[in-house]
Order: sequence, then C-alpha cells, then structure tokens
Amino acid sequence: MGLEMEAVPAAAAVAAGEQGVEIYPLSRYYFGAKDAAAAPRGVETPADRALRLKANFAAHGLRTSVHGVLLVELFDHPHVLLLQVRNSSFVLPGGRLRPGEEDVQGLKRKLSSKLSIVDDGEADAEDEDDWQVGECIGMWWRSEFEAIPFPYMPPNFRTPKECIKLFLIRLPMSRQFIVPRNMKLLAVPLSQIHNNAQVYGPVISGIPNLLSKFSLNVISD
Repeated sequence: MGLEMEAVPAAAAVAAGEQGVEIYPLSRYYFGAKDAAAAPRGVETPADRALRLKANFAAHGLRTSVHGVLLVELFDHPHVLLLQVRNSSFVLPGGRLRPGEEDVQGLKRKLSSKLSIVDDGEADAEDEDDWQVGECIGMWWRSEFEAIPFPYMPPNFRTPKECIKLFLIRLPMSRQFIVPRNMKLLAVPLSQIHNNAQVYGPVISGIPNLLSKFSLNVISD
C-alpha cells in the first residue's frame, strides 16, 4: 500500500491551483563515489554533542539547517534520495548554514559538498549554480538541542535552538551524483517513508504530506 500517484494534465493542475513537478527515472542518473567525508557527528557522545551545540548557540544564536528534497522515479512511483550514514541513520542532503549565510546559497554549497565531485570548501560558483533550488516546503523547530523537532512553534517555546528548512530541488533530466564513500545515496519510495517516523524520523516521514500540494508528473522512459 502507498500513495497512488497519477499523472495530472498540466491544464488541470493549473486549474486546481497545483504546482507541477517533473520526476525523471532513476536510471537516467549516474552514481559515483569520492573520498570519505569528515567523521559524522553521530560518533560523538551525547554529552560532547550537547556541549558543542551549546557553545555554537552562545556564539552565533539560532542554528539554521537547510536540506533538499530530491525526487526520482522508480517502478512508476516517486522516490526520495536519502543519505544513509554508517548503514544506520537516514538524512536529507544538506546541513547547517554558516553565520550570515543565505538559505539558498548555503543549500547549494551543501548539495555540492554531499552530491558532487567537489568538497565543502572547494565548491565553485559554477557548480553551486547547477542546483535548481525551488520552494521551501516545510520548517521545523527544536526547543532544545536534543529535542524532537516540531513542524510549528509550540506556545511554550521560549528560545528555539534550531530551525530546519526543507526545500524542493528540481532535478534535470539527468546528472551525476558523487557521494562520500562513508555514505550511501538511496532512493526510498514515498509509500515507505510516509508516517514512518520510527525509521526515518519526524522530518523525513512528513515529506509525503508536504508534497501533497504538488502535481508529481512521473516521466517514464
């Protein structure tokens, strides 16, 4: 069981007020590997992570993370591209913004770092401009550094510690993805992540609901 996706004519989508998103087959994309990225934060102890986050908050204030939702087609169903770290946790491509960095600029930098041949500090303007960052489709908030994120600001939030923003990435018909060797890039069906917070967490498992306002036009070979 899952979400039944049906191609909607462009005119009907416009009439219904929907925004169309074209999704291309996974077979049109090339996947390669590059040197391993820096050790994932997951190897930190909870105490070390808490101290690091508190120090960053004291120095820079609210932490803002930006992530991209990349869609492909497989078996006539939309799939989301997720990074798997150490064969365990799943994350969306993206990461934390630098102090004063704009959302779109920072997301392009992070996408180039995680999914292109370049490294985080070596991405050039040409590579970063190759990413078409679309709408911000969702925002999540953490009240504390280790708290579960909420898709809204609860009334008891005094000083939120992190804002997580999700942007829809409109992929071209084909491109190559170069992923660090200590990560895997997996195509996961929307029907599998839908309401599956136990495996994918509240942010990723909420993506199918966020995409419900779009007309997902699957373009098969």
